[in-house]
Formats: sequence, C-alpha cells, structure tokens
Amino acid sequence: MGVKRYTYYKVEDDKAVTEKKHCPRCGPGVFMAEHKDRVSCGKCGYTEFNK
Repeated sequence: MGVKRYTYYKVEDDKAVTEKKHCPRCGPGVFMAEHKDRVSCGKCGYTEFNK
C-alpha cells in the first residue's frame, strides 16, 4: 500500500507542520525521500546531496 501522508505532519500550536522537505520543482504536496547521503524527489528526480 504505502506510507500514510498524515505521518509526515506534526501539530504545533493548533497548526500542522511538515516534518519532511517539499520538492522545489514540484511544489507543496510533493515530499522528498530521505536517503543516507541525499534527499530526492520521486516525481521529477530532483536530488540534493548532504554535505
């Protein structure tokens, strides 16, 4: 099935705050996958490497 999207949010002061990063190309609603050495978008392939 897949991961439930509500697990990517936490509640702070009656507001939902995302714990994962959004893709800068695809915009809000598309989360980036966290890998050991990088974060990447599964939709467009955008990748940022960790230092």
